[in-house]
Amino acid sequence: MKDLSNILIFSGILLFLELLYFRVAKKFGITDQPNYRSSHQTSTIRGGGIIFTLAILLYGLLTHTYHMWFLAGLTIISTISFLDDIRPRNYKVRMFIHLAAVALLFIQTGIFDLPLVLIIVSLFFVVGTINAINFMDGINGITGVYGLLTLATFLYINETMQNFIDSGYLIASIIGVAIFLLFNFRKKAICFAGDIGSVSLAFILLFFMLSLIIITGNCSYILFLLVYGLDVVTTIVFRMIRKENVSEAHRSHFYQYLVNDRKMSHLMVTLIYTMVQLLINIVVLHYRISVISDIILILMTTGILFVIIRFIFEGSNKLLTGVKNN
Repeated sequence: MKDLSNILIFSGILLFLELLYFRVAKKFGITDQPNYRSSHQTSTIRGGGIIFTLAILLYGLLTHTYHMWFLAGLTIISTISFLDDIRPRNYKVRMFIHLAAVALLFIQTGIFDLPLVLIIVSLFFVVGTINAINFMDGINGITGVYGLLTLATFLYINETMQNFIDSGYLIASIIGVAIFLLFNFRKKAICFAGDIGSVSLAFILLFFMLSLIIITGNCSYILFLLVYGLDVVTTIVFRMIRKENVSEAHRSHFYQYLVNDRKMSHLMVTLIYTMVQLLINIVVLHYRISVISDIILILMTTGILFVIIRFIFEGSNKLLTGVKNN
């Protein structure tokens, strides 16, 4: 799908589907109401990220270029996430569906052909990444813009370095995210991604990432999600230090601190996170990082730097005890 006319037609169809969803969501009250953890103040349509799944399924349907196991996994994980957006589902049921979807993803990408230890590591990475991207979906634009950067990076690799997937799937995903951003990347968002958006986008990104890693044998591509990973992991560690229940809802992420305490705009924080990730992506691609020791060095260095930044901004009292500095 590289012809401009096809791209425009595809974009028009997705835009129509997104607007149609808005009408359905308004009619059935699929909205996000602000609460004490929210970074928004008004009722907003939830589930606008359904367009991510629709983009992939529509492209597969129109071109008959099926990745059946992946599409099946995407469909079931998107369905349970959408139902959860409408009304919270039983955690055990949701987890079972997620694991089933991940199993289908592993079949599609060939993960099950790897040694058992790598399958286990992959399982923890994939489940952790899906939850991390879901946790980070808390301010306007951040899911869409960050996802757009990651997809664009994969497209660049696919076109110039290593062909690992039909580019049409990447372009379709980019169009879907771009349409979502028309309504989300603004001071007052018209819609939020919802669980269906953050979870499905995570699943899509992981499909591309795992496909690329399997073909190249290069694990450095996990660094394309490094900024999100740093925020989530450090937040969990600090919450454990404060002896908080890490499974309970909270507003302890660094991006939430910047928005809620430092009063930075959603769009500014989104752009900061994305620009830092862009620099990391450029380093990974420019220096062709592939050696495990180099990857570990980058993880350790950026991790230490991020912790220092959090101490400078948030202060030791807030991070270690939960009490703000006077």
